[in-house]
Amino acid sequence: MILRDEIPGDEAAIHELTEAAFAPVEMSDGSEPRIVDGLRESGDLTLSLVVLDDDQIVGHVAFSPVRISESTGQWFGLGPVSVHPERQNAGIGRQLIEAGLERLRFLSAAGCVLLGDPAYYGRFGFSSSSDLTFGEVPVEYVQALAFGPEQAKGEIKYASAFGG
Repeated sequence: MILRDEIPGDEAAIHELTEAAFAPVEMSDGSEPRIVDGLRESGDLTLSLVVLDDDQIVGHVAFSPVRISESTGQWFGLGPVSVHPERQNAGIGRQLIEAGLERLRFLSAAGCVLLGDPAYYGRFGFSSSSDLTFGEVPVEYVQALAFGPEQAKGEIKYASAFGG
């Protein structure tokens, strides 16, 4: 398997992968492929990494800038992250997330936030805090990973591609 940046020509395969990955997810509204397309179109797709196996894209992760009302520095949002349904639970998502977080550290980011399962994302160092919110989302699903001394604090505002 090869992990690399998205390159021109990957767009359709990423869209199809994201659609397939989120189709069985109960809490998905099906917007994830359009979010990735929108981030790309608006220039907000800071990092777009893929994993290939036999020249087929089997995993993808997107990172985009976010604003946090009471935090300084450059923060990024993780997601969507997609792994082909037949390839899930094989470490592809972990590989994508770890590589992306390392790249964000290299870019001198303040940290990364996400909305997701604490049991899964806790393994990467993400945690929730009552100081960090996103609308009506229960606080335990709103998580952050600071790369420096400042912790994320305030309301998260994602790029417009997320519909906010």
